[in-house]
Amino acid sequence: MSRRVVITGMGTVNPLGKNVNEFWENIKANKNGLSFIDQFDASDFSVKIVGAVKDFDSSEYIDKKESKRMDRFTQFAVCSAKQALAQAGTDFADVDPFKRGVIIGVGVGGLLLTEQEVNKFAEKKDKVSVFYIPMMIGNMAAGTVAMQTGFKGDNFCTTTACASGTHAIGEAFRKIKDGYLDVALCGGTESCISRFALSGFNNMKALSRAEELDKASTPFDLNRQGFVLGEGSGVLCLEEYEHAKARGANIIAEIAGYGATGDAYHMTSPSPTGEAAAYAMKYAYEEAGLKPEDVSYINAHGTSTGLNDKYETTAIKIALGEDSARKTVINSTKSMIGHLLGAAGAVEAIVTALSVKNDFVHKTINYTTPDPECDLDYATDSNREITVKAALSNSLGFGGHNATICIKKAD
Repeated sequence: MSRRVVITGMGTVNPLGKNVNEFWENIKANKNGLSFIDQFDASDFSVKIVGAVKDFDSSEYIDKKESKRMDRFTQFAVCSAKQALAQAGTDFADVDPFKRGVIIGVGVGGLLLTEQEVNKFAEKKDKVSVFYIPMMIGNMAAGTVAMQTGFKGDNFCTTTACASGTHAIGEAFRKIKDGYLDVALCGGTESCISRFALSGFNNMKALSRAEELDKASTPFDLNRQGFVLGEGSGVLCLEEYEHAKARGANIIAEIAGYGATGDAYHMTSPSPTGEAAAYAMKYAYEEAGLKPEDVSYINAHGTSTGLNDKYETTAIKIALGEDSARKTVINSTKSMIGHLLGAAGAVEAIVTALSVKNDFVHKTINYTTPDPECDLDYATDSNREITVKAALSNSLGFGGHNATICIKKAD
């Protein structure tokens, strides 16, 4: 059995918007969603800038009492999932609940909550909250979304660092394509902006230490110095094509391919050869029945780190071939919102789907100085209004996890 899979709903909470429409308008306007740290006193930190969700209020989607028993990353996921269902225009009551699944990726889970509870534990062990464990564990986002929606099919959490969200979407795509599910809520979520997390990432020299917002996240720029830690979530409602068509759904785009590989190389660095990441891209567009020249656009992982951007460029050239790679428009959404870790791939999938639907590719902002080793078209001059027949969205995670999805126009 092989079935088509389409996107019929999307939801997001991220530094540039608390719903898809707000987010997309800010993306088109090339707004910078980064901000200076105000969650805690950062005067003794060399890192000053994050991609934070400001003034978040979950009460529109979650009962206040229930919300108190959810970590922030779970709240983000529930809000995004309910937005996705609202856009899909149905609760899928006509579908067997065991054919409705939830797959939501998380990179690190409740790290901020862990920091808070460890501080309590240092004072007295009995002070640790009875809700700490069920609030902190990464799978609770998927579990809670299922509880809130009544989806009883496949329910799990992908945890592959920065590739978690893309893997979740890819696995949901396969479940529907192969007939195990008819509908899936899938994506990623993350919220770990804390002293503890920033210290960990900063000590490994992964974070940008820029002191100006427009110099913090600079993907593919010669002077890039690290990623900006962000938070947020993205959830897509995937649906079997014939079901969506029969109910007259507003189909946004089609997910047509998925590739997943492993570098088997290093804990944090991508492989210099780019080979494994290239295979993820190749598997995705080949499953979609496409050739390299059919790929109009790539939403790159584009973290603004020295190694990622260079090696991802190498991988794109291998995957598409030199000629096609140079004709493909590439961008990095992280230039505007930072790196959302486990949520990054999901939020970027939303951007990719809207780019396919609207024939629009956003600018990679904050770029000033070309890097000879990053010599492709990264849309650094302006937004592009081009026909986007098909697009790839890449995610490359610590541990060498590579995931790519291929999104194309739904006929």
